[in-house]
Amino acid sequence: MQITPEPVTRLIEEFSRLPGIGPKTASRLTFYLLRSPAEQTMALAEAIRQLKERISFCEVCYNITEVSPCPICRDEHRDRTQICVVEEPLDVLALERTRAYHGLYHVLHGAISPVEGIGPDDLRIAELLERLRGGGVGEVILATNPSLEGEATAMYLERRLAPLNVRVTRLARGLPVGGDLEYADEITLARAIEGRQEM
Repeated sequence: MQITPEPVTRLIEEFSRLPGIGPKTASRLTFYLLRSPAEQTMALAEAIRQLKERISFCEVCYNITEVSPCPICRDEHRDRTQICVVEEPLDVLALERTRAYHGLYHVLHGAISPVEGIGPDDLRIAELLERLRGGGVGEVILATNPSLEGEATAMYLERRLAPLNVRVTRLARGLPVGGDLEYADEITLARAIEGRQEM
C-alpha cells in the first residue's frame, strides 16, 4: 500500500536526480511546492518549460543562448584573436564577471574523464580545432578546472593544438586545485587570466 500519492513520489524522485540534491532536500522542495500558492508553482513549471524550449547552444562557441550565434560571438568589440576554452557555460559566466577578459570563448561541455567514460570525442574538441583552422586566432587560453580531469583535458588540448601554430596558454595557478571556476571569486579569476602562462 502506497502512503504517499504518486505525483508527490514522482516529483521527489525527479528532484533527487538533480546534482547536489539528496532525498531529504528533494522531499523538502516537493512539500514546499505543495504549500506554495499555485501561481508560484506554475511559474516554476513555466520557467523550466521555457528553458528547454528556448535555450540552445551557440553554433560557434557552444555556449548557451536564445539566439545563435550568441551575443558574445556577435560582439564586434571582442578580441577575435583570443579564444578561451572552458568546460561549462557556468565558467563563461564566472570569467565574464571579472571584466578582465575580452576575447571569445569555446565551451567543451565537460572534461576528459576515463572513470566516467568521457573521452575527447565526447567533448566539443573537433569543433574547436575546426574554428582554429579557419585562421585569425593567435592565442588559445586553456581555462579548464584545476582538477585531474581539467589538467588531463588541458594536456590533451595542448598536444592537439601544437601543429596549428597558435600560442597556447593556461590560467595561472591562483585557482585552488580541486576547485571549480564557477565557485572562484572575481579577483582570483582576474589574476588567473592576467597571469596565464605558456604551456
